[in-house]
Amino acid sequence: MKRRIVSFQQDEQGDWTAELECGHTQHVRHDPPWMIREWVTSPEGRSRFIGYELTCVECSPGLPHPTPIVG
Repeated sequence: MKRRIVSFQQDEQGDWTAELECGHTQHVRHDPPWMIREWVTSPEGRSRFIGYELTCVECSPGLPHPTPIVG
């Protein structure tokens, strides 16, 4: 289910998370070459994505939950 981004916060490791309108969060990492999200590295870039819709895995029944990568 699509949910709008309402704000951004950093987690304990310094990675950015998007807070969604439903109250859930989702990581929005810039981790080249796997994830290219240069916009997340600046306050201006993050502010441009307020209101952008992401699929909330927590609100979407039947979608697989992401598996954490350890290491």
